[in-house]
Amino acid sequence: MLWRKLLVPLASLLLLTAAAGAGAAAPAASAGAGAATARAAAPAPATASATATAAAAAAADYGAPGPYATAVEVGAVTTLYYPRDIASSDRRHPVIVWGNGTFAFPVVYRDLLLHWASHGFVVAAANTPQSNPGISMRAGIDLLSRRDADPGSPFHDAVDLEHIGASGHSQGGAAAIVVGADPRIDTVLPIQPGPLADIDGVDVPAFLMAGQRDSIVLPFLVRAFYDDADHIPAVYGELRGADHFTVVGAPGPFAAPTTAWFRAHLMGDGAARAQFLGPGCGICADGGTWSDVRRNALASR
Repeated sequence: MLWRKLLVPLASLLLLTAAAGAGAAAPAASAGAGAATARAAAPAPATASATATAAAAAAADYGAPGPYATAVEVGAVTTLYYPRDIASSDRRHPVIVWGNGTFAFPVVYRDLLLHWASHGFVVAAANTPQSNPGISMRAGIDLLSRRDADPGSPFHDAVDLEHIGASGHSQGGAAAIVVGADPRIDTVLPIQPGPLADIDGVDVPAFLMAGQRDSIVLPFLVRAFYDDADHIPAVYGELRGADHFTVVGAPGPFAAPTTAWFRAHLMGDGAARAQFLGPGCGICADGGTWSDVRRNALASR
């Protein structure tokens, strides 16, 4: 579309200017070691009453650090954020592949990626500042596939390659949609995604996040992806007061909903699922956090 082509040069210029002033990411919050989560499974239909499910969703604090201490491994193409005791874990850990915004690197989003790792995910973050093609994100899956198969690797038999999500910010959000067409991906979570992607190629559930005060990727651009996603379960969430760089450094209001979405789709967490899907929809009733929430018919069942 013409508006997509016109937006790219402007967005790139604004991203470069803002990134120069953003500075280094804040130190990551620590997380204590804890028990391993159960092996990831596709979320099953809820069997508890709607009231009990809603209560469980309200009680869960997905914005708090998870039970795992975390570690980081910086490679040439991929930076891994993962549970520190993964070598001794008796569970396999689901995967999230990450794409950065324009001119950004994983360290800019360190707090968010470590937060996911503290909840038991292995995060493979592409080291490229130009992530839109999705090549480096797919390389992260390939890397973890090799590590999981290598008896000499601490990741051996510890990576759940059957449950993989894709996420990213800005240009990386568009990359998450691009990578979402890969048959290995089970869900996508684009954060303020840039325009160069086609969600018609995605066949898995999508949570599209916008910022109410985002002046770079305007909310209506994210809603356009949501409107096109009528063939898959899709949720649109616009965070009240958030601008394009709220997710940078300490992730603030992005930590809880992103963690809940991935726990729902990659770990079979029923309470997390109730935040978005089915008749309850916890975020639909949370006007303090969200300025706009929309769900299509496939997400409302």
